[in-house]
Amino acid sequence: MFHEPAAKQDRDPASGYKTRLGVWMFLFYALVYAGFVAINLISPTAMNSIVFWGLNLAVVYGFGLIVLALVMALIYNGFCVREERRLAAHDGEV
Repeated sequence: MFHEPAAKQDRDPASGYKTRLGVWMFLFYALVYAGFVAINLISPTAMNSIVFWGLNLAVVYGFGLIVLALVMALIYNGFCVREERRLAAHDGEV
């Protein structure tokens, strides 16, 4: 059985934009994550310090990383949709 996409897909004119945006967002997230790793390497006891509501830095930073990833995914989607619409409108004018 040969599986193909249900709809024929052409080249994505926004792929370059999406790639650049994705790489920059990945580098930003990697930098924030590297901060988490650096704290664990340099001063692991700092992760045990209470930040707020009785939660230590490790838990707060960890949940922060998860929330940051979700927010960045929404931002990425929003920017990509905006660029696709801009390019579609530009193609419609020609």
